[in-house]
Amino acid sequence: MTLPKTPSFRLDGKRALVAGASSGIGLACAVALAEAGAEVTVAARRVEALEDLVAQLKAAGFAAKALAMDVSDVAATQAAVAEHGPFDVLVNSAGLARHSAAEDTTEDDFDAVAGLNLKGAYFLTQAVAKGLIAAGKPGSLINISSQMAKVGGLDRAVYSATKHAVEGFTKSMAIEWGKKGIRINTICPTFIVTPLTQSTFDRPERRAWIEDKIKLGRIGQVEDIMGGVVFLASEASSLITGTALMIDGGWTAE
Repeated sequence: MTLPKTPSFRLDGKRALVAGASSGIGLACAVALAEAGAEVTVAARRVEALEDLVAQLKAAGFAAKALAMDVSDVAATQAAVAEHGPFDVLVNSAGLARHSAAEDTTEDDFDAVAGLNLKGAYFLTQAVAKGLIAAGKPGSLINISSQMAKVGGLDRAVYSATKHAVEGFTKSMAIEWGKKGIRINTICPTFIVTPLTQSTFDRPERRAWIEDKIKLGRIGQVEDIMGGVVFLASEASSLITGTALMIDGGWTAE
């Protein structure tokens, strides 16, 4: 009898692009991919933060580069991906939230959130896929979505709408690009402690609501995302496409 062999979680020889990598979940994803052996290009608007991250990654013995990128600027993003790609792995963690009651949503808030979370995500994913298709290469594309792509939430009508939409285009792109060897999935985290979410946790009534919803009884940390992103980027998930990895502590189980 020949025993089966676990597919590798390693990413040696792979080139990864991580958008929104200057802090929080994106930064953690960049570190995870680098630890798994990928050459990581970290992208965001805050160039100084990126350069600091690259310096730390290189000091730890990893391969990393910085790339200034505003995902909401579609033309500039497409040009940057075309110039610096192709990338075997994409992790798009660039996102925006402007929370308010639905009746208080402004057109400016709607356009800003949808412009980055939906339009920006769509065309960044498209750009990386085009590079892979032109090079005749397979790849793994990962959009950081949210548990709010599966449920609703207080003061999150616009944010939730954009994340539901990301799930929709993920499924359609998976159908179109599957025969080309390009996989596309989302990761849907629960509330994760980051500099951008700290203000939510500072509100006792919201923290209580969050802790009540998370069945495992604790708030998420960026480290909770790191294993999942390596899994989806690697050959260990080679038959997974068009789906969402829920890292939500059981929030959406009910």
